[in-house]
Amino acid sequence: MNIRVVITCEHGGNSIPGRYRSFFVGCSALLKTHRGWDPGAAAMARELSQGMGAPLFESTVSRLLVDLNRSLGHPRLFSEMTRGAPPAAREEILERYYRPFRDQVEHSIASSVAQGNAVIHISSHSFSSQLAGKRRNADIGLLYDPARSFEADLCGRWQKALELDAPDLTVRRNYPYSGKSDGFTKALRLRFPDPAYAGVELEINQKHFFAGGSRWRALRRAVLEAARSSIGDGQ
Repeated sequence: MNIRVVITCEHGGNSIPGRYRSFFVGCSALLKTHRGWDPGAAAMARELSQGMGAPLFESTVSRLLVDLNRSLGHPRLFSEMTRGAPPAAREEILERYYRPFRDQVEHSIASSVAQGNAVIHISSHSFSSQLAGKRRNADIGLLYDPARSFEADLCGRWQKALELDAPDLTVRRNYPYSGKSDGFTKALRLRFPDPAYAGVELEINQKHFFAGGSRWRALRRAVLEAARSSIGDGQ
């Protein structure tokens, strides 16, 4: 079975379209924080897409407008800035940003599966280096559903490849979040069976993005090379 790779980045930027800026008066500082976007996630997604020849679906609209990684009905689908907007405005946001993004990704995966391919979906994210004053002790997180063998095997190989090629990086599975929590990959698992679809959320510690320079470039390259070798080993 051939394997096709799809890359997504749900939180690649913190822009607010002009027609909705009235909801965000006084929020410029908040939009620059992790609540507004995932710093570094877009750069990592582009590196993976270019290095693997994989299609990239990227959003640069802030998750504070609508969170593309949340299911409809989730309490954090809309933020406190948009949750109280008129119903017509919220529906318009869904029609303009949420549904087109998710529909395009799902259609791409469905097309590949229909052609007899297995699909590996890598969703690029990042996490803050500290939470509630506590340092998070990982550089890279791989989030997946342990009950799905395609995902579990892939993440096991990916972690080992990273530990071999970049031993200075701490790689953890299902950290700092659970791979089974609400998200786009979880929704796609409901449609596509285990042998046909593997959805992995890649989480990068934001300290590397903010440090920048050669170490940030080296981390992205290490993640890419380990991904390529682990996917190749699984074919």
